[in-house]
Amino acid sequence: MQKKQLASSLMLEDVKESGFFSGYASVFEVTDRQKDVVMRGAFRESLLAQKPADIKLLWQHKPEEPIGVLTTIREDRRGLYVEGQLLLDVARAREAHSLLQSGALDGLSIGYTAKQTEVNPETGVRKILQADLWEVSLVTFPANELATVTSVKREEKAELPEEISPLMLKRLLRAVEKAERALHY
Repeated sequence: MQKKQLASSLMLEDVKESGFFSGYASVFEVTDRQKDVVMRGAFRESLLAQKPADIKLLWQHKPEEPIGVLTTIREDRRGLYVEGQLLLDVARAREAHSLLQSGALDGLSIGYTAKQTEVNPETGVRKILQADLWEVSLVTFPANELATVTSVKREEKAELPEEISPLMLKRLLRAVEKAERALHY
């Protein structure tokens, strides 16, 4: 088996002061600069076998530089969606946070082990059909130029009233449904 790192761009609409961010670490069915294409479902088994905290959040693929934790990782129609929090007590994470907020850093990359692939002999393009995900990194230069990340505003913890009226609950459910539709086009 071969270990591989794949990068994709990150565009954050909002990086909260708390260090929370979200986006797509990989977009499916896009040929990257390394002639790899991650196919829909490639990480399904890996994600079922692991918790988000098992997959490390690193700086520039450096295992000696963890900069935060991943809180959500899932595949959807578009790609590999992640949510994480930079640990702002860590110096490199504070630097990454500042670079993200300024727009100087805009890349995400994944580290994985390819388990099942197909290579087109004419083009040399390799389809990643199944892979074990082991890390997500913030990077300077992403390989997957078309992969974009949309940040979902995430507040720390909203204070909710002890009792929620049926009308308020209905409004909250509508807002959640609307947000889910927006995320999935």
